[in-house]
Amino acid sequence: MTVLILTAEQDVTADLVVAELHGRGTPLVRFDPADLPGEASMSAEYVSGDFRGHLSAGGRLLSMDGLRSIWVRRPGASAAHAPNPSAWLTAESAHAFFGMLYSTTARWMNHPQAAAQARLKPWQLRVAHQSGFAVPPTLVTTFPRIARLFAAEHRDIVVKSITGPPPGDPPVSLPTTRVGAGADFESVAAGPTLLQRYISKRADIRLTCVGHELFAARKAATPDQVDGRYGETGHRWEPVEVPERITRAVYGYLRVARLAYGAFDFAEDADGTWWFLECNQGGQFGFVELETRQPIAEAVAGWLASPPPV
Repeated sequence: MTVLILTAEQDVTADLVVAELHGRGTPLVRFDPADLPGEASMSAEYVSGDFRGHLSAGGRLLSMDGLRSIWVRRPGASAAHAPNPSAWLTAESAHAFFGMLYSTTARWMNHPQAAAQARLKPWQLRVAHQSGFAVPPTLVTTFPRIARLFAAEHRDIVVKSITGPPPGDPPVSLPTTRVGAGADFESVAAGPTLLQRYISKRADIRLTCVGHELFAARKAATPDQVDGRYGETGHRWEPVEVPERITRAVYGYLRVARLAYGAFDFAEDADGTWWFLECNQGGQFGFVELETRQPIAEAVAGWLASPPPV
């Protein structure tokens, strides 16, 4: 049985898992949907209730009958590398390829339909509340008056992107920015804006969940640090124990979200409370593993190589 890894050619995080799978002797195919059609070919046949599917890539022919699991890591857009790419060809190729994969019995990390929902930040916040996490008061709005009222109530707030940096070349950085109650909020009418009560943190927490294995890492923050993704703190990531309440909330969150993998970000305040910021269903873990030596890649490989539960 073969593991299919969907990711771009340059992906160091995937490289770590590929090495682990090779060490286990687990057959795998690494494939970027951007290469279909062109460098790769596929065929799916549906006749009299029977299904047969095949993918040819990198000199390998993969039968859908022999597919054990699928890891959606960082794939390119379907048909992006085709000789004559177009929006229509991208749509056609994605429907054909993923429709074939959906027809299999393989396990997913994570299923694209679940992943698409899990990316929605407002939905994340709702599920986080229901799962038992501490979540900072948050507002998503295009009403300037509502934004002003929220800022007046919570006074010290931050503004952040809902989806992350916009696509473009060169890429644009959008760090979380701290604003006061007296800021001008008229511009929120131009597009949905996410405002959140500022959490004065003493550390950033990254918790990676693989199946039922939890790997938490902590990095001390500098005073008044707002966005842990930007700026050097002088501290390194170190392993940290996961509080029982957080463990229960993580499992509850992933169960509702139908995810096998999740990278959770928390802000730890002076009282030791872990405040939920987001869950990235496809988040990086290589940087944490390299500093903490936590065996996250081994856990991912183990999940992908293991047989499905009976």
